[in-house]
Amino acid sequence: GLQIQAKPRVVTVNTSFYSVKISEQGAVFTSLALNNYKETINDEASKKEIIADYGIDGAIKLTSDLGNIQGLDNAVFVLNNYAESIDIHDNPQNLKFSWVSSNGIVVNKIFRFFPDSYLIDLDVYVENRSEFNIKDSIILSMTNQSPDKDKRYSFVGPSNYMDKHYNQIKIKKIKEQNEFSGEIEWISFQKRYFMSAIIPKEPVKAMMRLTLNNNIVNSQYVQPISIIKAGELKKYSYSLFFGPMSLNILKELGLNLDKAVNFGMFDFLAKPCLYSMNIIHKYIPNYGIAIILLTVFIKIILWPLGTKSYKSMNEMKKIQPLMAEIRTKYKNDKKKMNQEVMGLYKTYKVNPVGGCLPMLVQIPVFFAFYRMLYQAIELRHAPFLGWVTDLSAPDRLFNFNISIPFMQPPYGIPVLTIIMGGTMFLQQKMSPPMGDPAQAKIMMFMPIVFTVIFINFSSGLVLYWLVNNILSISQQYYISQKFS
Repeated sequence: GLQIQAKPRVVTVNTSFYSVKISEQGAVFTSLALNNYKETINDEASKKEIIADYGIDGAIKLTSDLGNIQGLDNAVFVLNNYAESIDIHDNPQNLKFSWVSSNGIVVNKIFRFFPDSYLIDLDVYVENRSEFNIKDSIILSMTNQSPDKDKRYSFVGPSNYMDKHYNQIKIKKIKEQNEFSGEIEWISFQKRYFMSAIIPKEPVKAMMRLTLNNNIVNSQYVQPISIIKAGELKKYSYSLFFGPMSLNILKELGLNLDKAVNFGMFDFLAKPCLYSMNIIHKYIPNYGIAIILLTVFIKIILWPLGTKSYKSMNEMKKIQPLMAEIRTKYKNDKKKMNQEVMGLYKTYKVNPVGGCLPMLVQIPVFFAFYRMLYQAIELRHAPFLGWVTDLSAPDRLFNFNISIPFMQPPYGIPVLTIIMGGTMFLQQKMSPPMGDPAQAKIMMFMPIVFTVIFINFSSGLVLYWLVNNILSISQQYYISQKFS
């Protein structure tokens, strides 16, 4: 029989990818640290912990829905062949945790760890050694801390892949709906760069249930209710994933987990950008340079649109003096003034919106690129050059102890952002002046507004915008020389 011991023990399992601590209290993961990712950019920093903020229960807790497996919720399992720490380098290895309920039900949780994969296999065996049939459904769950409100430009929260469809569940919506039923391929909790997922080996019609308590989100994978007859043994098989939201890594696993890498409404543009950036990085191992080259490449594709736009601006500039004359002449007759202006456009074959339309086409590209650069784990702690040591963090030269308005810490000089503001100012100067003086004044403020907005954006994004501006200025200058 199984011995009851005084205190639940904790075993540490080390592979080349991670180190995980498992407690006999519930046979749950109480910590999982990734070897290839750090908490912060400093080299001495600790490894990225994925489970630390999971609250009391740990991850991969097993409970029963109807409570007929008595005592499972706070079961203390016994680990066979206990060693304080186990290193897995060559061959996969199993760890078996066992527990017997007061009413004679034996539960085994068998984890299988692989030396070089983020996936962990879990088989749960429920054996009914009592004389009665038992009706219940088992639940596998993980808890996560709900994120800070102000730091979200991309989705953070629970998600699933159900009925061949990827769903994100906003944390504030859990109160309205917390149960989702269908053929579930996986349930997950996503952060900006990392995810935890429970993946049933055989997708069946099951349920994902969410609870929100004191900022802790509990995500549960609920098996369909079944009857375990006296003497019967039932097996449930899962894969578990705790790791980076890297498109390459997730795609390789082939479990549709890559669906979780989603860049919003412009995903169809963002994914090719990410692939291209990674291809460039293969040959030039610097993500900053990859961003610059990718920006140049996008600019080349959009070159004809830009040319159209700048030609139109150039023509507007030429008729500017005539416009001013009409405005002065008919300043008391708005209707006549508009008629004359329209006549002027007709005579000189100028399209007043010709400058805007090509710009509008470029907006989706900008948003796609923005989302991609914000969420791509490739840029996390990726250095560019000089003081830009992390393309996913805001650019800061020096570190001040004084707080600066509009700036989120750390405080320093946002050099790239200031140069970017300068290029916007130059662009403004090159564009035809607005007919309306009030509008013209507002437009002059735009570079300042943009600079303030960009102060807290990741330096990778600022770099893209800066390079894009420099290319636009060159194109605009070239067009204005050619058609003047």
